[in-house]
Amino acid sequence: MKVLLKNGEIREVLFEEQHPDVFGADAELKQEGRKAFWHTSAHVLAQAVKHLYPDAKCAGGSAIENGFYYDFDFGFPFAEEHLQELEAEMRQIIRKSLSLQVYTLSLEEAKAYMEERGECYQLEFLRDLPGEEAVSFYRQGEYAECCEGPHISNTSQIKAVRLLSVAGAYWKGDEHEKMLTRIYGISFPRESQLDSYLHMLQEAKARDHRKLGKELGIFLLAEEGTGLPFFLPKGMVLKNLLLDYWRRLHREAGYQEISTPIMLDRRLWENSGHWEHYRDKMYTTMVDDREYAIKPMSCPGGMLVYQSRPHSYRELPLRLAELGLIHRHEKSGTLHGLMRVRECTQDDAHIFMTEGQIIDEIQNVARLIDTVYQKFGFEYRVELSTRPEESIGTEEEWEVATQALAEAMDALEVPYSVNEGDGAFYGPKLDFHLKDSIGRTWQCGTIQLDFQLPRRFGAEYIGADGEKHRPIMIHRAIFGSLERFIGILIEHYAGRFPLWLSPVQVKVLPVSVRYLSYAGEVLEALRAAGIRAESDKSDEKLGYKIREAQMDKVPYMIILGEKEQAGHTVSVRKRDAEAGKQDMGEMELHELIEMLRSEGNAPFRIFHMPSEG
Repeated sequence: MKVLLKNGEIREVLFEEQHPDVFGADAELKQEGRKAFWHTSAHVLAQAVKHLYPDAKCAGGSAIENGFYYDFDFGFPFAEEHLQELEAEMRQIIRKSLSLQVYTLSLEEAKAYMEERGECYQLEFLRDLPGEEAVSFYRQGEYAECCEGPHISNTSQIKAVRLLSVAGAYWKGDEHEKMLTRIYGISFPRESQLDSYLHMLQEAKARDHRKLGKELGIFLLAEEGTGLPFFLPKGMVLKNLLLDYWRRLHREAGYQEISTPIMLDRRLWENSGHWEHYRDKMYTTMVDDREYAIKPMSCPGGMLVYQSRPHSYRELPLRLAELGLIHRHEKSGTLHGLMRVRECTQDDAHIFMTEGQIIDEIQNVARLIDTVYQKFGFEYRVELSTRPEESIGTEEEWEVATQALAEAMDALEVPYSVNEGDGAFYGPKLDFHLKDSIGRTWQCGTIQLDFQLPRRFGAEYIGADGEKHRPIMIHRAIFGSLERFIGILIEHYAGRFPLWLSPVQVKVLPVSVRYLSYAGEVLEALRAAGIRAESDKSDEKLGYKIREAQMDKVPYMIILGEKEQAGHTVSVRKRDAEAGKQDMGEMELHELIEMLRSEGNAPFRIFHMPSEG
């Protein structure tokens, strides 16, 4: 696929397949090709809008992770029923096989061009450009737009397109500005790719964690706490299982767990740099005439723990882990179930080390992340994010830190792509993007190398030479946000959690109330063996009870009737067996318990559901 660059050069790139193996040598070419393809599709959308709605104002659009969007000011309520007509117009433009051209205008010429066409939003964009003398334009047919590119060289390369949805979006992302109409779409070089993508969307809709979370009794979202999820009893079982797993792994990996306050003095956040770079995300309050901030992250508190006593090089690396409750002021329009919240538990850790320990520690963290993701059946890819425009520290420090992250991945033979300018304000980072069962990717784990925070806090250790030295710091997370990770797991498994992770592992179903006593004995034995079990004590018919257990996605059902009671046995039905093989027949209770223990294969603390039994 040919891509037209800003300098007029034509470059041959690839379009990434729907569910690609991004670890190939051409991964970056595929990403570049996909971005150019969808960016051009956004311009085709804008061109189609101007054909059908000449008075509409184009505010701008771009490629996104999956597809493209464009923002418009239509001057009237634009609804989804208009999408079909707009989509048909896009196909007409594509069939014209328009070649794209790139050219340069002076900033004044560009402003005049947009003013003449009444494009007030793009004119405002040009007026806001800092110190630019000339800007690039891309043209296809009669439509031209100020743009950095790149774009595909001809619209005919777009073989399949679908407009997906309409949403509201504030101009410049500012809630005080005008609300515009945002149109989302997707396009591909082949029709079969579009079919696969639309099938994935249908599957994602069925797996929506907000729907399943409510149906399965895992969490609650309430208007009284926007962006602040409530975990229900089954959700707490799930959450505590994950926390137990996390704690066991970290003990084995040599971490020490700490806990830092949820609220700390403003001066701490000024010292760390968060007040300058992260202030708009922080909640504040006054305590005894002093301004405090509720923590949006745990690293400054971790620094205070390190600073609380002297350290020797013999202690390093010092690995401090924290399950920190953090709060961030996310805009209401960005909130989404458990995936984007205002309160979450972040599985932070901060590692203090010498310069000579950097590579080994990065590799140790990467191995730990790999262990966790494999446990849940996730594949993943790694992205190295470099220095952003707004940052602290010297160029040399950033270069050393970035090179260290790259060398660590190279030594592990882990491929990675480079995401220019997307590092944290204090240092570069490795982001781990896991792929779920239907091919979507989610950024969860991160490894961030930081020379700045130890300097700002004056952190020291006594070296082998008896002199004071500055430690280097790693910030890292594996789950990221525990709440978000749970949301991902719900959708990844479609609510059908593996046995070890299921809030209820076994549902005991007496055929009638006559067998409640025996059901109670079985339930007690299961719980004594560490199995999370519930009993359905209703007087409903067995078929209804089975359907209810199926709706709850319980891994195993135990059916108890006259035969089972007389023989002190249980009849077992398995959720995940092949069709027609769910009924496992009659067995001794101790046989079932041994089978469950073997399948669970996870030595976690026992959690019982608070049901009667």
